[in-house]
Amino acid sequence: MTRQILFLSIVVFAAPLLAQEEKAAPLEVANSNAKTEAEMKAYTELLEHSDGKIDMVPIKGGKFLMGSPATEKGRKADEGPQHEVQIDPFWMAKCELTWDAYEVWMADLDVFKREVTGVPANARDKAADKYQKTQPTKPYTDMSFGMGKRQYPAICMTQHSARIFCKWLSAKTSRYYRLPTEAEWEYACRAGTTTAYSFGDDPAKLDDYAWYMDNSEEKYQKVGTKKPNPWGLHDMHGNVAEWVLDQHTTDFYGKVTGKPAVNPLAVPLTEYNRVVRGGSWDGDAASLRSAARNASNLDWKQQDPQIPQSIWYLTDALGVGFRVVRPLVEPTAAEEKEKWDKSEPPQIDRIKKPE
Repeated sequence: MTRQILFLSIVVFAAPLLAQEEKAAPLEVANSNAKTEAEMKAYTELLEHSDGKIDMVPIKGGKFLMGSPATEKGRKADEGPQHEVQIDPFWMAKCELTWDAYEVWMADLDVFKREVTGVPANARDKAADKYQKTQPTKPYTDMSFGMGKRQYPAICMTQHSARIFCKWLSAKTSRYYRLPTEAEWEYACRAGTTTAYSFGDDPAKLDDYAWYMDNSEEKYQKVGTKKPNPWGLHDMHGNVAEWVLDQHTTDFYGKVTGKPAVNPLAVPLTEYNRVVRGGSWDGDAASLRSAARNASNLDWKQQDPQIPQSIWYLTDALGVGFRVVRPLVEPTAAEEKEKWDKSEPPQIDRIKKPE
């Protein structure tokens, strides 16, 4: 019999992507450069050596009232107290990340294409390799669960997986990408509105803007097929819920300091629970509200047959995906370490391979 041996690899989020002076030249993409908020334009990020792409929309900075009022129908206690927040400008993906883009990383599609066509790896490819070739490990089953791939949202990834995708994307393009904070996500979802949804308070209008339990036919749908919110973002309500960076706590809103609070983040210090936003194809109308929050839990891995269970996949999170953001001002390596990349405990991948 073939013996099995155990390999360990540790991914430490605190490590900076690359020293500033060592970064490769960015992939040339039209309208992707801006030094000021006024210069920001929509652009399409390209995943080199593949057909993958991500449409990015500029989001101007500003202030908003985060959370829901006590009078909002369907409100839960963890949505308050409301507090004023200041958000710096950033770009946000127009739609949820699709399998078309996610599998370039997840399945090494760009690497295979380079090898088949004989194209040598450039500096960006080499920088991205450490976030790609051995991670994530191969899933034990089709993680789309037969609901569709092309132009459908990628699902069933852990927050760890989504974070590493962002690190890979940052190296692959030499532009800094990450998950949004919970505050950035709600700011973008509301798009200047103060109502329960970005289109008003009436859930009867959800059919025009969202895929959810009343119209989804019990599966997710192609991204961007419903109306966008006022800032041009699709599927902020429904289709799949979206990972943000924050730890989920019931009292964080009450602890936020500053008037307004500037770019707040509840740095995750335990694996569970972490926040997903926006509601999903199997959620009710109340779970799709702009202020609605949901917390990850261990049950999202309940059907994972592997021992130990995967740090990359969530077999029971068929309604969870993500979208990326890119801040106008790229953080320093120290800021990445202390805030944006900070996540505990370190995730250890136990990979069983034949000798």
